[in-house]
Amino acid sequence: MIVFDWLKKGSKDYPKFWTHYLESFENHSNNLKQNRYVVFDCETTGLDYRRDVILSIGAVAVVDNSILVNDSLELYLKQELYKPETVHIHGILKEGKEEKIVEAEAIIRFLEFVKNATLVGHNVSFDIEMINQALKRLEVGKLKNESMDTDAMYQKYKGLQEDQHSSLDELCKNLKVEKSERHTASGDAFITALVFLKLKKRLLLN
Repeated sequence: MIVFDWLKKGSKDYPKFWTHYLESFENHSNNLKQNRYVVFDCETTGLDYRRDVILSIGAVAVVDNSILVNDSLELYLKQELYKPETVHIHGILKEGKEEKIVEAEAIIRFLEFVKNATLVGHNVSFDIEMINQALKRLEVGKLKNESMDTDAMYQKYKGLQEDQHSSLDELCKNLKVEKSERHTASGDAFITALVFLKLKKRLLLN
């Protein structure tokens, strides 16, 4: 992808990808018949959103209580920041076999995929902040999507206090969700989608 005109010094206009993203909220503000959720996960170099960066993004859409496996996204980013000590967690090598793209292109493709969907994740605020930090580097705004956290949903379902957190592994065990490809962005997104559907049903959410 050709790097972007709006990064040229003196440009005052927002890039097209950002205006298209914002327009998705305006165009669908009155359409409440179909709820599209995007369950997503970011694998990162660490847990400090101010210093760490995204290694990969996995996302899958949920519509009408069904996971749409043909409506999914998997992206691997070029690693400008490489931490070999974390490879045993996410398994992503700096020069692995996966096709890798620059951060800007990955974020643009992510926005094109999610549009105005409700974002879902486990401890989703961290993943959202990682995306927002990347958007900040592109000199645009923050994500506008509503969000839902499976940890918070489980707290509500079980009547737990806000400081009583559960890991994704614990939710899988307690809700009898089979795990596969754990600690990959796409694998964790799919697992979280399964957890989300179970909690959504038990909380009687549409």
